[in-house]
Amino acid sequence: MLTPSSNSVLEPVTGALLEGCADVTAHFSRFRVTEIGLSQAALGQFDLEPILTAADLLADARVAAILWNGTSGSWLGFDADERLCREIEGRTARPASTSTLAFRDLFQAKGFSRIGLVTPYTADVQRRIQATWRAAGFACTAERHLGLSENFAFAEVDSASISGMVRAVAAEGVDAVAIVCTNLAGAPLALELEAELNIPVVDSVAVTLWKGLRLAGRRMDDLAKMSKILIHD
Repeated sequence: MLTPSSNSVLEPVTGALLEGCADVTAHFSRFRVTEIGLSQAALGQFDLEPILTAADLLADARVAAILWNGTSGSWLGFDADERLCREIEGRTARPASTSTLAFRDLFQAKGFSRIGLVTPYTADVQRRIQATWRAAGFACTAERHLGLSENFAFAEVDSASISGMVRAVAAEGVDAVAIVCTNLAGAPLALELEAELNIPVVDSVAVTLWKGLRLAGRRMDDLAKMSKILIHD
């Protein structure tokens, strides 16, 4: 997993999701990301070279797959993530994917087109995500966001706030809810919210792990803490 430097959620959550899956381990390599926004400085954090350097270090551990565990492709464009994956695969000879591509793969496979979008981001970033996802066939007209830009602050959002946003978009009528941010602690809430709302609730960290396990050729049976749609895929 390629990890934003200021992220404090995805590593412990990934470990918790892997409990009971004794033959799988997750490994992490960081590069600097501290702010989410559309300024030149914020967008420049996702230049390829620092990410590829981090990927090279993971390849030294002979991992089975490498994933960018971040959602920047949602506002930079799916093509940006596809290019990143091609570069990683060319340099490391490992299959690669990203959080954003994992969402797209899952929702296309399930035929979901109306997505409730939940993020901690600012309004301009949220609009960019909606446009990016709409171009891929996902209407995110039901959305909630918190207006935050400091990446570290995303991890401090409480469970009640996340659950409230999920309930709000679900009430507008969607096929599934996407919690888009790997530093927002949505994964531990997904199963309970699914039972309450009777729709899939898919968190970024969980869907990235789902995609990584698929790339590594592993089964999902032991991942009891994940969204049901991921466990039974």
